[in-house]
Amino acid sequence: MKKIAIIFHSAHGHTEFIARQVQQGAREVEGIEAELVRAEDLRRTPEALLDHDAYILGSPTYLGGVSGPFKSFMDATGGLWAGQRLRGRLAAGFTVSSLPAGDKQSTLLSMFVFAMQHGLVWVGNPILPEQHRGVPYDEAANRLGSWSGLMAQAGHASAPDAFVPGDLKTARLFGRHVAQSLQRWHGPERVEIDRLGSESAAPVAEAAS
Repeated sequence: MKKIAIIFHSAHGHTEFIARQVQQGAREVEGIEAELVRAEDLRRTPEALLDHDAYILGSPTYLGGVSGPFKSFMDATGGLWAGQRLRGRLAAGFTVSSLPAGDKQSTLLSMFVFAMQHGLVWVGNPILPEQHRGVPYDEAANRLGSWSGLMAQAGHASAPDAFVPGDLKTARLFGRHVAQSLQRWHGPERVEIDRLGSESAAPVAEAAS
């Protein structure tokens, strides 16, 4: 069994609602366990990341970037970064804003850079926008046209589940895609960095073995 941590911060419930759709899609893939984890909890126990084979990062977009609590989680992983203890695992990202654009790309890019610093392998979003094939815009998968990760939109001050059907479909397809990618992935040797900065290779172990 391979394990995915869907790590999210959600101030008003919208990002959590999308996280649950991503989880539903990931769980459709046999041999995958997908767990929802709040970024605030991992800030206190970042070593819990070592129990998983892949990470799907989720944050609302605030002022063109991840939320403060999500950034605090990212910063708390410095010890793991120093030893490159996450190297060779998979990562992906999603974000939510109240506008169709909302500078969500900047949020996904910050997640991508975070993943690269940890030596993670990024999984993008290969879903073609269905409106190009005549599907009504609000019902179309990847209607917002994002390939670096999942984007979703809910109106300002709307209910947590106030997403159009296309965004919910995209979230489930995205979760399934990351899970399928993990099933095919045979990670390289993970590398431990000692305090002097030299590398020593260690074989990859299944997190759930």
